Amino acid sequence: MTTVTLRSNSSTATLCALLFLLCASLAPLCGCGEVRISQASATVPEPTIPNDDDVLRDRIDKAYALTGRRHLVAETNAAWQVVHGILAFGPDLMLDVQGKPVSALKYLEEGGRLTGWVLIPGDKGLEAPLEAGSKSGQGHEDQWLGYLSLIGLPDTTPLKVGDRTFTIRDLMNQAMWDIYPDMESTWTLMGLTAYVPEDTKWKSKNGTDWTIERVVQMESTLDPSPELRNSACGGTHRLVGLTVAVQRHLKNGGKLEGGWKSGQDRIDMAVQMFRGYQQPDGSFSSEYLRRANGTPDVGNRIGTTGHTLEFMVLALPEYELRSPWMTKAVLRLCDMLEQTRDYDLECGGLYHAARGLRLYRERRFGSPPPSPEAQADTKPAPGV
Repeated sequence: MTTVTLRSNSSTATLCALLFLLCASLAPLCGCGEVRISQASATVPEPTIPNDDDVLRDRIDKAYALTGRRHLVAETNAAWQVVHGILAFGPDLMLDVQGKPVSALKYLEEGGRLTGWVLIPGDKGLEAPLEAGSKSGQGHEDQWLGYLSLIGLPDTTPLKVGDRTFTIRDLMNQAMWDIYPDMESTWTLMGLTAYVPEDTKWKSKNGTDWTIERVVQMESTLDPSPELRNSACGGTHRLVGLTVAVQRHLKNGGKLEGGWKSGQDRIDMAVQMFRGYQQPDGSFSSEYLRRANGTPDVGNRIGTTGHTLEFMVLALPEYELRSPWMTKAVLRLCDMLEQTRDYDLECGGLYHAARGLRLYRERRFGSPPPSPEAQADTKPAPGV
C-alpha cells in the first residue's frame, strides 16, 4: 500500500545527504505508507497559541495544503486509500492515472479502476462487497456510502459500473435493504442522515422494521463499554455517525428522547473522556478512550489526534473551538504534519487528520482556499 517510501541508505553518508536534499526539494510529494517516525512526546513543548487568529488560520491552511499535495497513483494506491483522500479533499484530490493528473472523485464516478473499488448491481440498487478489515477495499459495511455522504455529494451523483450508470441513491437503497440487527451501521447512519428524511420507515430484507432513530439507538449501545473498545479507530467513526445524525434531529426541532438521547449521551461521555486524556503537548491520547497515553511514534499520534479532532470539531459548540485546549490540539497536529511532510504516512490517519483540520478551519474561519493542484492543469511532480 506504499507509493514511495523515504528510507535512509546506509551505504555512504554522501548518498544519505543527497537523498535528504532531494526529498526536501520535492516535499511534500510522498504518499501513503507505514513509516515509523519517532519523537518522545514528553520532550515536545506545549504549543504557544498565537495572539493573531490570522496566524492560526494560516498554519492550518499550510498543513492542510501539505497533505493535499501528497502523490497518489492509480496503479499503486488502492480504493481504501483514495476514498480516504476524497473524504479530506473532495473533488480537489488529484490522482495520477497513467501519468496524467485527474480528479480522483471524477475518476471513480466515471468507472475508473482501482484495486479494491468493486461495485456490483444488487437486488435493490448497488452494493460494495465487504472486505472486513481491509485497507484495500471496503473494510466496513457501507463505508463508501458513508464517506461520500460526508463530503456533501447529492444522491443523484452518478457511479458508472461497466456499461451501466447508477447513483449514490442506489447505494443508499441497497444499504437500507441489507441492514440487520446488531450490524456495525456506523457508515450506514452517515448515509441515512445525508439522504433519507428523518421520519422514514422501512423494512429490510430479513423482515425487520427500521427507523433512523432505531439505527441511532443500535449504534449507541452496540459497543456498551465507555472506552468503545470494539469500535473502529477508538470509536471515532461511530461517534461521527452519531453526531451528524443527532445534530440533524435537533436542527429539525427534535427532542432528546429515546434513541436520540442515547446517542447524545454517548457523544457527551466521549467528549469529556477525550478532553480528560489530552496530552501535555496538545495531542489527544494515542489510546483513544481507553486511557491517557502518548507514544513516540509521530505517525500514530497524527492518526489518533486526527481522528479525535474530526469528531470533536463536529460535536463541540463553537465557543469551545476557541478554547486553549482545542487550539493546542490543532497546533500540535499542524506541527506533526509539517514534521512528517517528507515521509509516507498511513492513509487513514493522515486523511482523517486533514479532514479534522478542514472542519475546524471551516467552523472557525470559513472555507479554505482551493488547493493549487485543483486549479493547475499540470502533472504533479513525482515522489522521491
